[in-house]
Amino acid sequence: MNTDHQFYPYPSKRMAVHGRKGMVATTQPLAAQAGLRIMQNGGNAIDAAIATSACLTIVEPNSTSIGGDSFALVWTKGKLHGLNASGPAPQSISIEKVKSMGYDSMPGQGVVPITVPGTPASWVALSERYGRLPLSTVLQPAIDYALEGFPVSVEIGRYWNIRFHEFKNKFKGEEFAEWFKVYAPNGRAPYIGEVWRAPDHAKSLQLIAETNGEAFYRGELAEKIVHCVNEYNGFLSMEDLARYQVEWVQPINVNYKGFDIWEIPPNGQGLVALLALQILKDFDFHSKDSVDTYHKQIEAVKLAFVDGLKYITDSRSMSVTEKELLSEQYAKGRRGLIQDEAILPEAGEPIPGGTAYLATADEEGNMVSFIQSHAGDFGSGVVVPDTGICLLNRGSGFSLNPEVANRLEGGKKTFHTIIPGFITKDNMPVGPFGIMCGMIQPQAHVQIVMNMVNFMLNPQAALDAPRWRWIKEKLIEVEPQFPDHIAQALIRKGHAVQRAIDSGMFGRGQIICRDEKTGILTGGTEPRADGSIAVW
Repeated sequence: MNTDHQFYPYPSKRMAVHGRKGMVATTQPLAAQAGLRIMQNGGNAIDAAIATSACLTIVEPNSTSIGGDSFALVWTKGKLHGLNASGPAPQSISIEKVKSMGYDSMPGQGVVPITVPGTPASWVALSERYGRLPLSTVLQPAIDYALEGFPVSVEIGRYWNIRFHEFKNKFKGEEFAEWFKVYAPNGRAPYIGEVWRAPDHAKSLQLIAETNGEAFYRGELAEKIVHCVNEYNGFLSMEDLARYQVEWVQPINVNYKGFDIWEIPPNGQGLVALLALQILKDFDFHSKDSVDTYHKQIEAVKLAFVDGLKYITDSRSMSVTEKELLSEQYAKGRRGLIQDEAILPEAGEPIPGGTAYLATADEEGNMVSFIQSHAGDFGSGVVVPDTGICLLNRGSGFSLNPEVANRLEGGKKTFHTIIPGFITKDNMPVGPFGIMCGMIQPQAHVQIVMNMVNFMLNPQAALDAPRWRWIKEKLIEVEPQFPDHIAQALIRKGHAVQRAIDSGMFGRGQIICRDEKTGILTGGTEPRADGSIAVW
């Protein structure tokens, strides 16, 4: 994998960034700088990841919050570790109860889709197991930004304003009143460049820091969360919060062209990316910008996604295992379905056997791939009074069809869209990578991995390249800058191609790679966002 600067025929806002002692890459400059300061003040890459994550809940509030979920892949002491900090549905919820409230499918906002938040528990778990500094020190930059305020950055301000106008017309119930009080204090979204302060967020972060997370799951904050949800006929209870524990999991991988690509196992959709790469690995790709390359990528992703949507849910409820889905025999059968024309994908039968991303690395060799979300911009839209905590709506991913794998059940985790990625080669770390934004994530993982492995693009060029995303059946959407001659050639192969008017739904990613021989770090950050790399 080449991390040197090189020519690429698409416009780039940035060049790849190099450093030696430490690097933080994320979608907001203030959060990246906060993580770097933690490293410069004696913390490691894990401390920096926690600090950056906490800051993102303040400086990028449309994408993530204290009341969201998280996943992480952590390379430390020669091994990769996985953390699943997604939360389950409340124990008392059921398909019957939700349907009795008049719903035919899970609602997107309000109290019904609220699940147990896992992000604060992820900070505690990472700090206790791998961190060097006290959690109170690591969370202090986020507390400072919340108290003192910060000027809203460009892309975040744009989406904040869009959501305000949507919510103004949509959110009429009393349960949404606190959202407008906190996030539209002047009767509007903050302007780009305007200072926004979040004193309630600061108080909540301070309580989490002082109690090592206990206040959120068993104390003062837990009581306020449950009172708020129950006041509007939700299902979350004190017991749901008190019993919550993060899961340390064994990451899953496939070997693609000599590189091991790692993801978190289900309930996350990282398995979809691995399924697609497993299908693609035996093809030869000679040019990035050829219709054959794009066609095979799209067909493999389609096949992987229909399998993922059929089978992925809480791992305890899956009818097949990731090992069965990733078997060579199964991949061979799926690979054989890819012909010269676009197909309508169908799930196979294997033989039994609103998001923010960040990456950090330090000079000791620690590296973190961390992703967090409250699902959809501003999650459920329900903000707990006097806390600033915007609760997630991850339960909206459940199905009310009792016959499908991802059906709603109390205490169960839903199919989860947010996925951190990591690359190794010969049992040595290459580095963390990730793309945020719903169902594009595994599709973009495939495109990013192939950009770097097959076509030798450096991290920044790999992110700059135009993307496509599969929507359904034979329909794909391409970015405005996607080459027209390729789009036309894909149409001739039977794909239905539509061109997006902007790049808002094509994900925002970060990549850090380490050169094994020199230890030099090379980073790329997303040109579609306010991305930034802080480095020393």
